[in-house]
Amino acid sequence: MEAPDRETFEGFVADALDSIPDEFRAEMDNVEVVVEEEPPPDALGTPMPRGHTLFGLYHGVPKTARGIHYQSMPDKISIYRGPITRAFRTPSRIKEEVRRTVIHEIAHHFGIDDDRLHELGW
Repeated sequence: MEAPDRETFEGFVADALDSIPDEFRAEMDNVEVVVEEEPPPDALGTPMPRGHTLFGLYHGVPKTARGIHYQSMPDKISIYRGPITRAFRTPSRIKEEVRRTVIHEIAHHFGIDDDRLHELGW
């Protein structure tokens, strides 16, 4: 099956953002969500562990680490179209993974680390 085009994929990201409860969306500040085709080779600063694929990445300072006078360029959440569409073949599975990835990266914006997300089933 052919991967969804960029416009459709961006629609999946928009749907995922719309699914975030209002009380959390209201607390998201100074963060931009973008679709990129592929993660840069040095996205994590170290190679990905064998068998792992990067679907998204939060670039920024989590809200829990910001001081009272925090000011910076907007944080960024990158959602990587290429890895997601290669790993998941049907539009419904791609949409599901996009939502999961968006929520995962937003959690990082709120200061929730990967260990805690794993404990929560994400």
